[in-house]
Amino acid sequence: MTFPPTLLPGLASHPWAYPALEIVHIIGVGLLLGNLTLLELRVWGLGRALPLPSLARMTLTLVLAGATLAVASGLLMFASQSADLISNRVFLAKMGLLLLLGCNAALFHARRGLARLDAIARAQTALSLGLWILVIVCGRWIAYS
Repeated sequence: MTFPPTLLPGLASHPWAYPALEIVHIIGVGLLLGNLTLLELRVWGLGRALPLPSLARMTLTLVLAGATLAVASGLLMFASQSADLISNRVFLAKMGLLLLLGCNAALFHARRGLARLDAIARAQTALSLGLWILVIVCGRWIAYS
């Protein structure tokens, strides 16, 4: 399968558009991961004074907002360099890790991990945090590979 060199000509070379997308992407990842980490710490038993349903409502809303920013900006960045990125092993690793994160999150919510707060829920949140760290490492490494 061949991709066009770019789906959005000029975006990657624009003096401020691509850097602005990178900033939006980082803000989105920060909102997503920062709030997800708060919720995961609560699942691990820290901050027991915080009511879990209220904390979950607040953090998951911000997680979704962050994810929306990260996905939208990520898709635009991909569209500006699709041919280069699709052949980049680090980018492909990042996409695979994101797929694993999505599966882990779906399983966590399908088994009602927030209601159980058991060892499996704690393991899933630890896996989530570890995978997110790897996603960030891959995201930064893409520029150097």
